[in-house]
Amino acid sequence: MIEQIRAAARLDFLDVFGSVVKDGETVLLLGPHEPGFWPHVTISVELNDGAPNPLDRWSKRVIGKLAKSFAADALFPSDGPPYPPFISWALASQQAWLAPVGMLVHDRAGLMTSYRGALRIKGQYTRTSLELSPCVPCAKPCKTACPVDALSETSYYVEACKTHILGPDSKNCRTMGCAARRACPISQTYGRLPEQSAFHMRAFLGE
Repeated sequence: MIEQIRAAARLDFLDVFGSVVKDGETVLLLGPHEPGFWPHVTISVELNDGAPNPLDRWSKRVIGKLAKSFAADALFPSDGPPYPPFISWALASQQAWLAPVGMLVHDRAGLMTSYRGALRIKGQYTRTSLELSPCVPCAKPCKTACPVDALSETSYYVEACKTHILGPDSKNCRTMGCAARRACPISQTYGRLPEQSAFHMRAFLGE
């Protein structure tokens, strides 16, 4: 079943980013399949109609359609309150861990991890997962990449981050994406385009 869902999801450049089994059900986490996600999304109606929250609306349309095809429930990070526990699901999947800079690091997406939604299906479907975080053997360049030390395992200094992005921006975080995320060796193999990171930075700044 999971491989069937993955094949269908990849038609819209989404992929299964992990699974969690509980109470006879399986939650499948869906994230961008790279390379190719951003070019595919940017030609959609939602990204071109000028209405708010284009990527969330695209995700709800595409994942909602996928849910109907597999008799599943579609779940989204923006649903709430109460909000679905995507971070807890990610950590329980053993395909994502807490990185030294306080973000989730995924075994394939690195610090570029994002979850566009999830499918909840009946039955218990397990997947191969890792027991050891990829951060353990890593030299952890993410820890020193932020030019204003805004990130740590327990804190995120939002104002310091925004001040840097809106100032001289020595690391090109605004146009290329967060320097700490880019420093992750796994992130560098993932294929996420700078244009997508710039989109998220604009949303972060409320532009």
